Amino acid sequence: MTSPIPTLAPTLTIDIVSDVMCPWCYIGKRRLEAALEDVRKEMDVEVRWRPYQLDPTLPKEGKDRRQYMEEKFGGAEGAEKAYASVRAAGAEEKIPFAFEDIEVSANTLDAHRVIRWAGTEGLAAQDAVVEELFKAYFEDGKSLGDDSVLIEAAEKAGLDREIVSRLLSGEADRDAVSAEIDQARQMGVTGVPCFIMDMKYAVVGAQPAAALADAMRKIAQEKSAEPQPPETSNGNAL
Repeated sequence: MTSPIPTLAPTLTIDIVSDVMCPWCYIGKRRLEAALEDVRKEMDVEVRWRPYQLDPTLPKEGKDRRQYMEEKFGGAEGAEKAYASVRAAGAEEKIPFAFEDIEVSANTLDAHRVIRWAGTEGLAAQDAVVEELFKAYFEDGKSLGDDSVLIEAAEKAGLDREIVSRLLSGEADRDAVSAEIDQARQMGVTGVPCFIMDMKYAVVGAQPAAALADAMRKIAQEKSAEPQPPETSNGNAL
């Protein structure tokens, strides 16, 4: 007599193409977290953070934030309008954006290197580093081009401070991160956050949690409907 085969919860992967200087990516992270809580009893989800740069031309030391935003949005009024919508969405997700405390907008390539290294320690460590970097920039006004800020974020997430410091002082993984950013652009990613689910479907923008959860459920249903490989015998059945 054979025992019934247990039904396993489907496992999904979500690759988040994101830039830590993007406020909508921080909002998207919160909304994804709510969506994951909604579906956690229905499926297992692995979340990986992938690099993107909204502005790779920024110097590591940064550019005056006010000047940068006014140039980007056509003056002070345009910049304030851009902030208004982000503040409103952030308030809904309980993110205390402190844009007035941000002095510079800096190149984020080194931040993405740290996120990549955190991924080698596990997905939880990587997510923790991303969280610390978002908070450092958007809530504390710290520069993402400052190595001390990156090292502090890594240490808070459980990475070895000395190792991260040594890696940052060299060129480790710089080309690999740049290549991954180029690959995202070649795939058609022009805005972030972009949630790539199961390497098949893309959900673009900081979509509401309900929409993300709905997308995950649809993909999980499709996976469950796929034909399963036949069970192999171990040769000991009676």
